[in-house]
Amino acid sequence: MSEQNNLKLSSKIFIKGTIKALTGMHIGGNSIGMAIGGADKVVVRNPLTNEPYIPGSSLRGKMRSLLERARGDEKHNPEGGFSLKDGKLESAAGTRSDTLLGQLFGVSASESNKQPTRLIVRDAHLTEISKNELINAPNTDMPMTEVKTEVNIDRITSAANPRQFERVPAGAVFNFELVLTLMDGDNEEKLLGLVREGLELVQHDSLGGHGSRGYGAVKFSITTLQERTMQHYHDGKPAEDVKDNLKELFADFTTGEAVAGA
Repeated sequence: MSEQNNLKLSSKIFIKGTIKALTGMHIGGNSIGMAIGGADKVVVRNPLTNEPYIPGSSLRGKMRSLLERARGDEKHNPEGGFSLKDGKLESAAGTRSDTLLGQLFGVSASESNKQPTRLIVRDAHLTEISKNELINAPNTDMPMTEVKTEVNIDRITSAANPRQFERVPAGAVFNFELVLTLMDGDNEEKLLGLVREGLELVQHDSLGGHGSRGYGAVKFSITTLQERTMQHYHDGKPAEDVKDNLKELFADFTTGEAVAGA
């Protein structure tokens, strides 16, 4: 059995807050069975409530992708996200357990040095206030969403091909939660710093599709940053606020109303 499989759980850190859409956001859903007259590209919705939401996989995948690009060549940067293979840059976060990204996002079970993932990203659902605002909004095109028409121009024939995209309107707010699992020997500050870096990169990029056309600018606000050690679990005690030096890592997400990318 590998050393990674013998790692003992140390604690869990809970990061909770809100995601505010600063521009319209499109995270695609299933268009099968869409009603005539609806959008060509629809957003993902909760099938029980019909409310749009942000899948945890979308936020987690965006954080991972941006962090891999930001870290660069792993050969020259031990905390990197890419490796140089046969003259080509390839993602290495899913294959190397000795990197921070390999620890944070895990390593495939097919690899000999497999690593358990440290980061859980929950689905983000609308806040009650935001849900009520969208339900009662007089100018939405579909339930709780807007429809944006874009026109694709054929470069040869100049023919116009209009397409309609469903978007969650700017101003919508979602509750989000991240759970960081720490194992014995993990560097708590470095892993939390990597989470902070990932959130900041998403703020300065986009979430969902069509970011280059203005979609998906978001603002994160963190309201809770707590840790529950194994001793807390053994004693049945609730989580407690993390140490001040760890709180400082997320200071930019708890004060001010800076616009993403500003």
